[in-house]
Parts: sequence; structure tokens; C-alpha cells
Amino acid sequence: MTSSTPEKLTVDGDRLWQSLTDLAEIGAYDDERTGLRGVNRLALTDADAAGRRQVIAWMKEAGLTVRIDRMGNIYGRREGADPAARTVLTGSHIDSVATAGAFDGCLGVLGGIEVVRTLNERGITTRRPIEVGVFTEEEGVRFGTDMLGSAVAAGRLGLEYAHALTDRDGRTLGDELARTGFAGPVDARLDPPYAYVECHIEQGPVLAENDVPIGVVTGVQGISWQEITIHGRAAHAGTTPTRLRADAGLAAARIIVRLRELVDSGDYGDLRATVGHLTVHPDLTNIVPARAEMTVDLRNPDDVQMARAEEALAAFLHELEGSRPGLASTTRRMAKTAYVPFDESVQKVIAQAADDHGLAHLSLLSGAGHDAQEIAALCPTAMIFVRGEYDGISHNPREYSTPEACARGVDVLATTLLRLADQD
Repeated sequence: MTSSTPEKLTVDGDRLWQSLTDLAEIGAYDDERTGLRGVNRLALTDADAAGRRQVIAWMKEAGLTVRIDRMGNIYGRREGADPAARTVLTGSHIDSVATAGAFDGCLGVLGGIEVVRTLNERGITTRRPIEVGVFTEEEGVRFGTDMLGSAVAAGRLGLEYAHALTDRDGRTLGDELARTGFAGPVDARLDPPYAYVECHIEQGPVLAENDVPIGVVTGVQGISWQEITIHGRAAHAGTTPTRLRADAGLAAARIIVRLRELVDSGDYGDLRATVGHLTVHPDLTNIVPARAEMTVDLRNPDDVQMARAEEALAAFLHELEGSRPGLASTTRRMAKTAYVPFDESVQKVIAQAADDHGLAHLSLLSGAGHDAQEIAALCPTAMIFVRGEYDGISHNPREYSTPEACARGVDVLATTLLRLADQD
């Protein structure tokens, strides 16, 4: 590093906020429920492709050398003084759910670019290269597997498997990469970085409840996604006696209730269960549903308790099948990740950076999945959480973090990256 390198870095918060605002206009829509401006940038849609092109333009303007791998993951590289040194990586994702806000994932990507801009303006050369990554299909809502791009980069999932995944219209991820122009030439397996740090909005209420601006993330809890299909028997709603029905809709409702009972029992640790998608067929007012399709999202910081909860769900499905002639169920694993602890040494660098910026912080476990949990298999990893407003709501147009909160989080990111990039 140069002799004038500061002990800490402060970024241009106004410029960071403008970047967040500009990116939020790509895929923007007016949400009728909230009256707010939301973001719909599902992975590898035209909106996502436009957002990616904008981010690449900003990377190049900041002097980064851009490469795209065969999963569509984007990396912008700032060289260091030691070309043989391993890279310090930061980043996140810009794909969204269909009803998103402006911050989830985007803060980590645009914050990384803002750090590079600040280093350039200060004339600082780090010993290690710094890279900003944009990972493909982190949300998992289009192709059914979350953290997909980073999982392939880290080697947990294979490239062929990922390319063959389909959306609800039957389009494969591989075809959509080619259609949007993001089927890059570079090997998708990532060389292990020296360290990875991801800055992200908390997506929860803990920081706000404690009136603390910065979270030092200790790890990510385990996540299990399953798709359950209940097969029943269609029947006339008026002429078929209740005792003779094999109602797939009723069976789905019983599964939802049973999941809540598992959570409320306290017998499965800090279990959380969500049915976020449910459809019945033929979906007509006067016909008993012949089929119900639903997703089950389980979260648990304890892998043993997670396995017990999955076993309890499987046992209930078996019980349900035997409760009524004509009922059957099938399950499909969509995704599963174990609890991932983050590196204590990187957590300490983040905590010290927050202290040096005069920012209170607390340690907390992430309830949401992040690309960091995949990259943690390759190198020492940790995350910085930024406080969100409105009880930390996320995946919703009401998702919001103030300009000041975002700038503080990226200040901590900047100082953390600077220090990691100059470590021997």
C-alpha cells in the first residue's frame, strides 16, 4: 500500500445512494398493495440482464477488469501490488424476487464498487487484488435453487446440473444465459480467494430493536427447500359427500397447520417453517381439488434439529396418505444447505473496523441465505449487516435502509477490505 494509506476509509454516501437508486429503476414497478415503487428483476430475465449491463458499465468506469464465467457470475478485478497474492473478494447479487425492494443483494455489489471508487480517488494501491462479484440466481425463485451461482463457483453444485434447471415455463438456465448474453467463457469454479466479505441489509429486526447500526454476522442457519405434491381425486363440490372425498386442498392445509405445530412445540430447536407457494388443481370453485402443489421452507441453526424436523414432516405425510383412500404425496428436494459458521478472524477485522468508525455493533446469526455461505467453503468469510427499517421487512417494496445506514455499512466494508488486502 502507499505510505499515505489511511487507517480507515470513508466512502461517498451520496454517490452510493445514487447508484442504489439508479439500479432500482431497472425492473421497477408500481406495487398496488403498498403504493410504493418495487423491483422485479428475476434472474436472467431481460430486466436482470439490463441491470447486469449497468453494473458492468459501472465496474469498467471504476477501472475494474471484468470477466464472466459459464454460470454468468460477474467479477470485476482491481489489481494489487503483488500479482501473485490471492484476491480479497466482496460482492453479492442483483437478481431479486418478484416483489423486491432496492437493497437486497444490491447493497453488497454497489458497495463493493463504491469501495473501489474510493480507493482510486485516494490513490491507494493495496498489496492484494480486490474483486467485486455478482452471483447468478441467488434468490432461487426462478430456477428453484437459491445461491445457485455461488454454489457452482464454490463447487457444491455442478455446472451441468445448474444449466439444466428449468423455470415454470420450461426454460433452462443454460438457454437463458445464452439468450441474455451472459454465458461467459471463464471456468465457473472460483480459485480460492484470500478472504470474502459481503455487506448486506439485515432483512430482519434485530439491529433496529437494539438500535445498533452494524451487525457482525457469525454464520448462516441451515436451509431446506422441498416441493410437495399432494395427489387426491377431483369431485363435484355439491354432490360428493365429505366422507368420500380425497381432497388435496384439505391435505395441503393440514400440512401447513402441522408445520406450525412443529415450530410451536419447541421440540426442534429454533425451527422456522414457511409455505410460500401453494396452488390447487383444477383450481375451480365447484370442484374438489385433485392435486395441490406447495413448497416448504425450513430454517434451523442446528443441523441435527433440522434433520429431526424433516423426519417429522415425512412421517406426517405418510400419516396423511393413510388417513383417506385416494390420497398420495410426492416430494422433491429443491435445495438444502447446512449451518455455516463464519471465520472468527474476519469477524474481528469487521468489528475493529466498526469500532474505528465509532459505530456500535453486535454479533448475530443470519436467518436468510447468502452467497457468503457458499464462498465460506473456499476461504475465510464473514458478513456485515446494515440496519433495515420497518421491522427489517425485505422481499417487499417496503424494504428500506436509510442513506446514512448504507453509507456506514459500506464504510465498514471499505476499511475491512483495505485491511484484509494489505495482510501478509
